[in-house]
Amino acid sequence: MDDAAALDAAVPHDFDWTVPPAGSIASRFAAPSGELAVLSLGDPADPRVVLVPGVSGSKEDFALVLPVLAASGYFVQSYDLAGNYESADAAPSEAERYSYELFTDDLIAFLESGGPAHLLGYSFAGTVAEIVAVQRPDLVRSLALLATPPRPGNGFRGVKILGPFTWMATGGVGASLMRWGIVTNKNRVPQTRLDFVRLRFEKTTMRSMADIITLMKRAPELRPQLRDAAIPKLVAVGVHDLWPVELHAELAERIGAELAVYDTGHSPCETTPHQLARDLLRLYATAS
Repeated sequence: MDDAAALDAAVPHDFDWTVPPAGSIASRFAAPSGELAVLSLGDPADPRVVLVPGVSGSKEDFALVLPVLAASGYFVQSYDLAGNYESADAAPSEAERYSYELFTDDLIAFLESGGPAHLLGYSFAGTVAEIVAVQRPDLVRSLALLATPPRPGNGFRGVKILGPFTWMATGGVGASLMRWGIVTNKNRVPQTRLDFVRLRFEKTTMRSMADIITLMKRAPELRPQLRDAAIPKLVAVGVHDLWPVELHAELAERIGAELAVYDTGHSPCETTPHQLARDLLRLYATAS
């Protein structure tokens, strides 16, 4: 066990996810979709890192990662996706749907507001980060894909056990199943984490979740462009992720990325944060 793994083993089970990291600053960002809730930690003069959470997630998912990166000399920021948690009011018009364009426009605007950054996309946001890395390479210093759907098209088709049947479920059905599985603690998370995600679901809109699930069933093919991208890349995943590690390894090979695998599930940022931060710092050093 290395130092990072030892630190992860010592993370308290009663960690309060509603309390932001010491020294962090909460703010709002006027994105194209509306106001987004932002959490920042570190010196703005340091190299910038942007960590983007996935569907039904929030900036708090990185509460254990932010302090490690900031202490290593980086200015770290994360924000809630439009429609999620404290960005719940950010949305398209009633006649429109949440789209890849909406999420990528928000991320591009956020990056433009503070300058190029080392970019991490978690789960669905990994696909958004891929699009931005291809469309605006000038804004991305390195790209990390955390538990990101590893194949284009119907991203759910490779999910363990249920993958072959996901084509039948609508976005609304998929969102409802996801919400049910999380709030009933099918992931068996500690009580303090369960209390937080239940609180978060009180604000996250089902409309945004349903639309995102639909988007995940038609992910764009970007692997050739990502392979040609002149930036260091990392695919990071838990061995018990929703998708088999073999598919993540295939993605890493196809785009020319390093592969990091942790002894955990779909949320290494929560359960193995120090190991994830260790590998991110290695990635950033390569970019430097």
